[in-house]
Amino acid sequence: MTATGAGTTEGKPEPEAPAPPSARLVITAGALLALILSSMDVSIVGTALPRMAADLGGLNLYAWVGVSYGMAAAVVIPVGGKLGDLFGRKPLLTAGLGGFVLSSLLGALAQSMALLIVARTVQGVCAGLLTANIFTLIGEIYTAERRAQIQGLFFSVAGLGMVAGPPLGGVITDNWGWRWVFWINVPLGALALLAVFAVPFKRVGGRWRDIDFLGVLTLTAGLVPLLFGLSLTGDGHAWGSPEVLGSVLGGLVVLGLFCLVEARYARQPLVPFELFKVNQVAVLVVVSFLSAVAMMGTTFYVPLLYQGVLGVSATYSGSLLIPLAVAMMVVPPLTGKYLPSVPRYRYLGSAAFALLVVGLAMLSRVRPDSGDWMPLLAMVLIGIGVGITFPLTTTVVQSAVPLELLGVGTSQIQFWRTFASPVSIAVLGTLLSSRAGGLGSGDDGPSAERLADGLSDVFLVGAVLAAIGLVITLFLKEIPLRGAPAKPRPAVEAEDAAPKDVT
Repeated sequence: MTATGAGTTEGKPEPEAPAPPSARLVITAGALLALILSSMDVSIVGTALPRMAADLGGLNLYAWVGVSYGMAAAVVIPVGGKLGDLFGRKPLLTAGLGGFVLSSLLGALAQSMALLIVARTVQGVCAGLLTANIFTLIGEIYTAERRAQIQGLFFSVAGLGMVAGPPLGGVITDNWGWRWVFWINVPLGALALLAVFAVPFKRVGGRWRDIDFLGVLTLTAGLVPLLFGLSLTGDGHAWGSPEVLGSVLGGLVVLGLFCLVEARYARQPLVPFELFKVNQVAVLVVVSFLSAVAMMGTTFYVPLLYQGVLGVSATYSGSLLIPLAVAMMVVPPLTGKYLPSVPRYRYLGSAAFALLVVGLAMLSRVRPDSGDWMPLLAMVLIGIGVGITFPLTTTVVQSAVPLELLGVGTSQIQFWRTFASPVSIAVLGTLLSSRAGGLGSGDDGPSAERLADGLSDVFLVGAVLAAIGLVITLFLKEIPLRGAPAKPRPAVEAEDAAPKDVT
């Protein structure tokens, strides 16, 4: 018998009509504000961290103020997407924003680094709930013609939030103190929460016994040690150290158990593996991961390229990231606007990855005597490539999955983008350290030439991964971009676009 959430689109109810224009405006404004808060909080705290550590002590816990946030968000995203499908977006967004405001209060009042880490962990959980459901909400309240364009706008705002976080955190910390990094979230989060009340509550028939508690437990117990082990590599631990090896292997073993639970025992699995038989989901999950690796490799290591290889100041190197930021803000809305009219949009994805390959290859050629023009042009190309892939992947996946799995499909794209961050930093960082000869081990660190050699390997690996992504885009089967399927498709098309039995 076909389980709930299964089947082709034949016989499925059509989606409800989009929300009225006035309600859509309020909902969109609130969702944008929520997205700004969750995306900016990834980076805004980093600038204030030295002052936090100086005031609260506990320097040995310094890194975990940031790691705890990212780890919690990554674990919660797939859970939040499934819960949104079961109980609707409004309860999840309300819980996410309410918890975000309360955890911001806790962070602002923290008197120790341990309490601050607790606050950041709760913030990460709430950010995961928001990330999993904001883009799905847009897929539900807008018509197909407008959906891709609005998705592009949201990705532009998310990019703006991440780029604006560090300088804004510095301004707030220098003028008002680091606690205002958290205080400022309270009124903004409250405004977003008021706007969420305009979201119509849609009964989708979910019950508490439908929650895959064993899946949640095994997913959490697998991802946390895996992400913990990857984070330790950034603290100087070798891959072969007991801490890293034990955490990573233990996490992988438990994730294997999670796969068994989902495949055989879960009535309403968090991750229906049959969904990955859908061509668009399988292809674009990999595409999302690889494009996020390219973005993280650029944003994390280009400042080191500027300061350590080209010898520019930290302030000037920050300004040289502006081309990347501008491209990532301008391109997604344009991509969303014109994507529905592109007849062979898989080639648009291929072109985006071609730009990533060229940009990363250019960065690999930068030497101490190179000028600024090469990395500047490279970042424009990378920004355009990433700006195309982000709305493309979300829009196409929302077109391919059944309506009742819209949150699961969308959250999978978001999860693999988030998961790319610790993986890319751990792997590329190890590659850099091994080639540059022990970063930070001497008084002055490696020479500019040795650092250039190490960074060259980092960006070349990124270019190779982008080339793999280019090839994978060619396997994408194109379907009409209609968001959640609104009408039955022809039998052949439906067979390619949706799983026949999701258990």
